[in-house]
Amino acid sequence: MNSGVQFRSSSNNNVPEHSRVFGYQFELDTNENRGWSGGIYDQSRKNFFLYPITRNEKGRKAFKNGKWNKARIEAVGNSIKTWINGVQCTNLLDPLSKKGFIALQIHNINEESLVGKIVKWKNIKILTDNLTQYLSESEDYATEINNVDNILSENQIKNNWRFLWDGRTYDGWRGAKLDVFPKTGWSIKNNVLTVLDSDGSESNNGGDIVTLEKFSNFELELDFKISKGANSGIKYFVDTNQNKGAGSSIGLEFQILDDKNHPDANKKFKVLEYSNGNWNFHKQGIKKNRTVGSLYDLIEAENLNEQRSKRPVHPERWHRARIIVNNGHVEHWLDNIKVLEYNRFSQMFKALVEYSKYSKWENFGQLKSGHILLQDHGDRVSFKNIKIREF
Repeated sequence: MNSGVQFRSSSNNNVPEHSRVFGYQFELDTNENRGWSGGIYDQSRKNFFLYPITRNEKGRKAFKNGKWNKARIEAVGNSIKTWINGVQCTNLLDPLSKKGFIALQIHNINEESLVGKIVKWKNIKILTDNLTQYLSESEDYATEINNVDNILSENQIKNNWRFLWDGRTYDGWRGAKLDVFPKTGWSIKNNVLTVLDSDGSESNNGGDIVTLEKFSNFELELDFKISKGANSGIKYFVDTNQNKGAGSSIGLEFQILDDKNHPDANKKFKVLEYSNGNWNFHKQGIKKNRTVGSLYDLIEAENLNEQRSKRPVHPERWHRARIIVNNGHVEHWLDNIKVLEYNRFSQMFKALVEYSKYSKWENFGQLKSGHILLQDHGDRVSFKNIKIREF
C-alpha cells in the first residue's frame, strides 16, 4: 500500500481532464523491504525521491504498519525534515518550492490485492508562527542531502566538504593531456560546466579534463545532465602518464550514459559452448556493465536499495552521482540510491579486469592516489555542484 502527505504543493486544476498535483510528498509506504516511509518524493515534477531513506537505517525502521504512527514535517526556508514516531527520517535542503497547499494523497492501485485497503489520518495540526522555538534538533544518523546549487551547508563545512570546482573559472583543472585547460570543447555558464557536442568520439574535441590534485580516500558528489544519446564518465585514480596517445586517459570510471538511446547500454555478445571438439554458438547475451552508474566495462549498476530495476536517468534533467572510496572499498550511488560496491584490491576485481578492455594496463585500478577526470566523449553533458571531502 502506498500513500502520502503532499505539502508545499500546487495543482493545474484549470485543466480538469489532466489535473495533477505537484510538490513535495511525505511518503507513506508499507513495503517493509524498502522502508522509505517518511522519505520525500517530488510528485509530478522530477518524479523521483529527493530523499530516499537509503542512508538512515534507524529511519527505515520507524514506521509501524497496521498501527497509528505519528508523523512530523518541518519545512522552514530551504530546510525540510521529517520524523516518524519521534525518529528523524530525512534532512533535506531543497529550493524547489517555498509554499503551497497540504493534501492527503489517494494513490491509484494496479493490483487487485490492494482493493479495499485503507489509510487513516487523525490529529492533524499545523504551526506557522514563532517556529524557531519549536524546531527539533537534527540527529547525526539522518544524513543531510543538499540540493541547493553552489552552496555548502554549515553541516557540510563542518564535515570538511569543499568545492572541487568553483563554478566560475577553470582553476584547479587542466586537460588530461595538457598542462593547461583546453581552449575549446568546454564552456562555463551560470555555474554549469559543459562539455560541448562534437562528433561523439572519445577525447577528440577539447579532450578530458582532470583535477590538478590527486586523491586517495574520498567522497565525491556532483550533479550531471545528459543530452539525448550522450556518453561521458567520471574517472578516478587516473594516471595521466598512461595512454598519451588517442582516446581517454585510464582510470576507474563511473559511467554516464543515456541508457535508452545509446547503443553501449545494450552491447551484445555471443556465448559459445565447447562440444565434441568444437566451439558452437550457445546463446546471445547483453553486456550491461556500460550502463549509467556502472563501473565501466567491469561491474553493472543495479538497484541495491529496492527490489526493482535501477531507476532511469533522463536526458535534459539533473541527476546526482556519488562515489565513495575508503581504502579498497568503493561505492557508486545514483540519485541517492546505491548501485554497486566492490573492493578494488580483491581477487574478484582483478579477475574482472583480466576479462575486460583494461587487461593490457598493468596494475589497473591499484594506484594509491590519482586524479579525478570528467570525460569528453563528443556529446553534450553538463556538470555542477562538484564537491569532495577526503578521509
